[in-house]
Amino acid sequence: MVKKDLIIIKNKKSKNKTKKKKKSIKSYISKKRYLELIKKSKIKKLSKKEYKQLNDELFKKYCRCIKTLKYSKNKKMKEGKYGICMNSIYKKRGIKPPFNASKKCGQFYNY
Repeated sequence: MVKKDLIIIKNKKSKNKTKKKKKSIKSYISKKRYLELIKKSKIKKLSKKEYKQLNDELFKKYCRCIKTLKYSKNKKMKEGKYGICMNSIYKKRGIKPPFNASKKCGQFYNY
């Protein structure tokens, strides 16, 4: 019985030490494919795979935009980074933004 308790304790400690790996911000589709998906989304409905690809790319662009504006020297740009990026990435393309998008950027960056 004592040996079983020791094994359980070791497993609990090892779980606490594991770290979550950050997702890559690298783009996995070409620029040509990205533009095709945006055009197609305006005209007709996308398949599930295409919809996921487009949303992933837009989200990566949004997070990258926030990061660049965060370190901007212009004070107005720093303060309005979330609205500026939301308009430039989602609203101008006529796509509904995801809920709590800025908080989910922690997958890629530590703010």
